[in-house]
Amino acid sequence: MSSTLADTDAPTWTDLTAFEGNTLYAVAALEADSEPTYGLAVKRVLSDLYGQEINHGRLYPTLDGLDDAGLLEKSELDSRTNRYELTDVGRDLLRDRLRQLSDAVNGGDSA
Repeated sequence: MSSTLADTDAPTWTDLTAFEGNTLYAVAALEADSEPTYGLAVKRVLSDLYGQEINHGRLYPTLDGLDDAGLLEKSELDSRTNRYELTDVGRDLLRDRLRQLSDAVNGGDSA
């Protein structure tokens, strides 16, 4: 988790590291495809995105940090597996970023 994110009450996109933002994307992509959103599934999406294996030691602290920041909600899927879901705050953050990128590419005011 980035130190900035840990100290922020209402995180903005610029408070996230690139990996944190991509982790939110991975959870959103799994949710959109009605796929289970457990850690190994998130890891698979990120591995495909980065073109390399993602280390467990990087992924799980990031998921926990996003949960602590209120962007993801962690729940127990079974006794060994956690599930991660976007919160409304996390989903709004992704939508705002999408709007900013769309405005930058297509023209418009992202304010």
